[in-house]
Order: sequence, then structure tokens, then C-alpha cells
Amino acid sequence: MPSSDPYLLHESAIKEPPTKLWDKLSYIGPGFILSASIVGSGELVATTIVGARAGFVLMWFIIFSCLVKVVVQLEFGKHAIGTGESTMASLNSLPGPRLGHANWSIWVWLLLMIAKMMQVGGIVGGVVLALVQFFPALAQMPTKAIATYAIAASVSLLIYKGYYLLIEKVSLLMIGTFTLFTLASLIALQTTDFAITSGELASGLIPSLPTETVLLLAAIGAFGITGVGGDEIMAYNYWLIEKGYAKYTGPSNDTKDWERRAKGWIRIMYWDAILAMIAYTGMTVMFYLLGAAILNRQGQVPAGEELISTLGNMYTESLGPWARNVFICGAIVVLYSTLFAALAAWTRMFADALGRVGCYDFQNLTSRKRAIAIAAWVIPVGWATLFLQMKNPALMIISGGLATVVILLIVVYAALHFRYRRLDQRLLPTRVYDITLWISSVAIFLVALYVVYDNVYVPAKAYLAPAATEVAN
Repeated sequence: MPSSDPYLLHESAIKEPPTKLWDKLSYIGPGFILSASIVGSGELVATTIVGARAGFVLMWFIIFSCLVKVVVQLEFGKHAIGTGESTMASLNSLPGPRLGHANWSIWVWLLLMIAKMMQVGGIVGGVVLALVQFFPALAQMPTKAIATYAIAASVSLLIYKGYYLLIEKVSLLMIGTFTLFTLASLIALQTTDFAITSGELASGLIPSLPTETVLLLAAIGAFGITGVGGDEIMAYNYWLIEKGYAKYTGPSNDTKDWERRAKGWIRIMYWDAILAMIAYTGMTVMFYLLGAAILNRQGQVPAGEELISTLGNMYTESLGPWARNVFICGAIVVLYSTLFAALAAWTRMFADALGRVGCYDFQNLTSRKRAIAIAAWVIPVGWATLFLQMKNPALMIISGGLATVVILLIVVYAALHFRYRRLDQRLLPTRVYDITLWISSVAIFLVALYVVYDNVYVPAKAYLAPAATEVAN
């Protein structure tokens, strides 16, 4: 009998990759779970904020941020299919120092996830603020705290059992519904005084950068969480494995049959990742255009506890006042989908990381399910508490995006290691693929370098300058 554990590879679970298009599409899904996890933070909030602040000028950068990272995602996915290793098992094989049982990369990831807690805490806050539009009493304490923890608990209830199929279907339903509503808003926009001209659209596609630091920082924060971020790329391996790609390929061996299966399932994975990329890039552009066309022209920037009401203006100005309530419902759906998909991924990543640290055996199915269930209840409590303390969802989301840029550095380093040190020679990619991988890696490195310069070097220089002046005197 085939094993029910997708993280264990057995010959009995082998399945030939489909060759017909419709059959291939039936195995699509892992990439769309990632789409659900990024639409609420990267698209609805961060992208719209950049559009509201910068106008059309940074649209090219937002599109670039969606496209440039997918090849790193493909390299991670290829590694998962070829080896059957979970993300943290793969990171644990990287060269470099170790602390206890775990590689340095796992410890750094755990530290960076503290900042990432703020990002998803901001999403919880977004759901609360959306509900306040319907139920104003929720704006006051202690009702607000009760509602916040209730939202967190509801996500825990859906995730703690860890069923992959439920996660995939709910994610697809949530993002599909709101995408159609946003598309209708953008089309209707062209019949209003806020209609986008061809010149404005063209200006957004010409690469240029604003000189204002605040716009650059907002754009870079959005770079981390638009499209697939570092944590989404890390999560991708779990969804591929739980969808069955690795176990259908089977344990690696020297046979032609394994090579054929591996290449076949990698091609399916390419379909999955690229179709998801098209979907979330389209969604990103729609949000950006609405923010640039409506909010920027009115001088409105979504922030603080006015986040949801300001975002709602994008829809009322294009569809009419009746659209506000529909938007709020849609915002609840898309933000909740992010919580749903993010918690599903975080439970697996944290459970895996703690297993590599030595807290328990991740490869044991019973122990893994228990760890995932515990994480599903503990993590949302942290999200909810952070929102109640900080009270500024937009700032929390952008701050988490900056941490994601740093996580991307680990991901890029790992992807290059997988490609040049661990990839089975029978699965070597084309030269075009390798060039794209390096372009992506260099772009991510340069953005991360700017984040470190602007958030570490510049503040440190300003802090030390007075002391240096005193010594000179």
C-alpha cells in the first residue's frame, strides 16, 4: 500500500506525469495557494500604497518584482521534486556554521520571522478594520480585542488539522472571487473622470525611480511582498510535496524511468508556477492602477485605522457608492485568504524548523501533525497581539515586507546552491534559464543591499555623527 505521508518517498506511490493539457491542469494548485497568501498583503495593501504615493511612475517596478522572483521559486520547486526534501531539510544541507543540529540559515530565518509576525499581524488588523465598517462598536476596546482574537482563532480552527485539499480549494475560491470584482472596478473606472490615459499607462512602463526616500522605501518594501516573497518561495516546497509531485516522481535512482518522471513532474510544476504568476501579476497591476488613478490624484494614502475606508474609495469612485459594502466584503475575503494561506504555510515551516533544531522528529507523521496543530493555535495569537499593540496595519505590513527582502537573500543563496551543487545532472536547465536565475539573484541582492544601507548604515551614521563631532572639538 502507498504511504499516506507525502514526505516519505516509496516506489509504491510512483505515478506517471500526465501528458494531456487538461490532465496537467488538474495537478495545478500549489502556486495558487501562494497567490492567496500574497494578495492581501502584497497586492491589496502594499501595492496600492505605492500607487497612491508615487502615481504611475513605479508600476514597472511592481511588475518587475512579480516576474523576477519566479525563477528562484522554480529552482526551489525543482529541488523538492528531485529530492523529496522539505524546505528546512534543504536549508539544513547548506554549507556554513551550525548551532546545535541546525544550519545558520534556519536560525537566521527564525529571527527574521519575528519581523514577519508584524506583517501578518497587520493583515489581522485589516480584517478587523473592515469589520468595523459594518459594526462600528468593534472599534472600541474591549470589543475590538475580542473580535481580533476571534478572527485569529477562526483561522486556527480551519488550519490546525492541516488538510492540503481544503487549503487549495478555499484559496482558489477566495482569490478568484475578489479578482473578478477588482477587474470590474478597473473597467468601470474608464467611464469616470479618473479614467487612465494611454500616456499615463505608458509612463508607468518606462523604468525610472523617484528621488524621494519615502517612495523608494515603500517600493522596496512592496518588492519584498509583491509576487512571491522569500517565505512564499520557502512554502512552495511543502505544497508541491503535499500535492504529491515528489512522491509521484519516487526516490531518486539511476534509471531512465526516474529521469522521465522527474522531468515530467517538473514541467507540471512550471505550468503551476507560471499560471499563478500570471494571475497574481495581473491582480497586482489592477490594484496599482486603482491606487495611482484614484488615490494618488486625490492625495489619499491608506494608513492607520483609515486603511480600509481609504482603500474603499478606489471602488466607490469607479463603481459608485453602492460598491463600498461590496468592497468591504471583498477586502475581508482577500485579507482572510492571506491569513488562511499564510498560517497554513507558517505551521509547516515552523514545525519543520523546530524539527531541524532538535525539538522533535519532523519525519514522524504523528509528531509532525501534532506540531502543526500546536503552531496553528499559537501563531495567530501572536499576530493578534501585535496588531492590538501597534494599531497601524499599513506600517506593519510594509515593515514585514522589508524583512522579507532579507529572507529573499537566504532563498537566493539556497537556490544557487541547489542549482550548482546539488542538482542531478540529468535535470540541467537551459542557458536561458540560468541567465534568468542570475538576473533574478542579482536584482534581489541589490534591493536587499539598499535595504541594509537605508535601514542600518544611514541611521548608524546619523547616530555616530554627533559623537564624532564632539571628539573632533
